[in-house]
Amino acid sequence: MGTLLVYGSYGYTGQLIVAEAIERGMTPVIAGRNVSKVETQANELGLEHRVFETTHADIVARQLESIDCVLNCAGPFEATYEPIVEACLETETDYLDITGEISVFEAIAEKDEPASAAGVTLLPGVGFDVVPSDCLGAHLAGALDDPTSLQLGFDSLGSPTTGTALSTLEGLAGGGMIREGGSLKSVDPAYNRRTIDFGEGDRAAVTIPWGDVSTAYRTTGIESIEFYMALPPAVIRALSLAGRLTPLLGYPPVQRTLESVIRRTISGPSEDELESGITRLWGRVTDGTTERVARLKAPNGYALTAKTAIECTKRTLEGDVPIGYQTPANAFGPEFVLSFDGVVRRDAMEPQSS
Repeated sequence: MGTLLVYGSYGYTGQLIVAEAIERGMTPVIAGRNVSKVETQANELGLEHRVFETTHADIVARQLESIDCVLNCAGPFEATYEPIVEACLETETDYLDITGEISVFEAIAEKDEPASAAGVTLLPGVGFDVVPSDCLGAHLAGALDDPTSLQLGFDSLGSPTTGTALSTLEGLAGGGMIREGGSLKSVDPAYNRRTIDFGEGDRAAVTIPWGDVSTAYRTTGIESIEFYMALPPAVIRALSLAGRLTPLLGYPPVQRTLESVIRRTISGPSEDELESGITRLWGRVTDGTTERVARLKAPNGYALTAKTAIECTKRTLEGDVPIGYQTPANAFGPEFVLSFDGVVRRDAMEPQSS
C-alpha cells in the first residue's frame, strides 16, 4: 500500500481519522500549518510529520514527494482545497477530502479532465459529507427508470466541530442553494420546508446548502435536487427571517466576530455523543408519477466520517478507484455505506413525508 498524508490531522475530525488509520494498520504522515500541534501529535503517536501552509501549490508540491494520496481534513475547505489539488495534479498524487461545501465540489469537478490526463483520482466528500446521502441518492435513483426530482435530508448530526461550524457560517453567508433544471440556483435560507419522518416520527425540516446539491447530480443525473435538515421550528423561523441579514454575514468584521465566537465556544461532540449518537437520513425520488422513499440509520456523523474516510482512502491507495473526479457512490456503488457497522437502510413503497 502507498503512503498517505493527512492534512489537518490535529483537528477534531483529523484526530479521529488518524486514530482510525492506525487501527486499520496504516502509518500516515500527519501534516498541518500549526507547528506545535503537528509536532505534539507526531510525538504522541510516533508518526512522521510535515508542517506547511496551503497558500501556494508549489509549497504543497514540495511536501508531496513520496506521497501517494492526500486526505485533506482542514476546513473550511474553500481556503485549503485549491493549492492541494493543484499540487496533487502536478505530483500525480490522489486527492480526497471530507468537505461538504458545494463550491468546493463544483470546483474540483471542473478538474476532471486534467486529473484523468494525470492519472489522478479526485474524490472529495468521503466523510458524513456526503457518503451516506450520496449512496442513498444513488440507491433511490436506481428505483425508477427516469427520475426527475430527488430530495435528501438528515436529522441530528450531533454537536458540530469548529471546522463544521466555520464551514456552515461560510455557507450561510452565501445563502441557500438547490439544483433546478440541472443548474445550481441560489435561494434564500430556509427556502423550502417539509415535514419529514426520518424514522422516529414527523420532524420539521428546511432546505440547506448541503454538498449533495452538487454531488447527487453527478452521481444520479437527476436535475432537480434539494437537501433538508431537521431543525426546531423556532430555528427554522429564525433562518427564514435571516434572509435579509445574509449579506451582513459576508461582511469581514461580522465574519471575524462570528469566527472568534465559534473558535471559543465550539469543540465537537462529547465522547458519549460520539459513541452512542445516531444520525437518520431520508430520501425521496419521483418521476412525476411514481415515488420511492428510503431511510438510513447511521452512527454519529463524525464517528462515521472517520471510518468512511479511511476506507475510501485505503481503496484509493490499493488502486480500486477510477481516475478523474469521483463521487463516493460513483466510485464504490450505492451499497458502499451499508458495509459499515451500525448503518441500516429501509425502503418504503409509499412516501412518509409531506
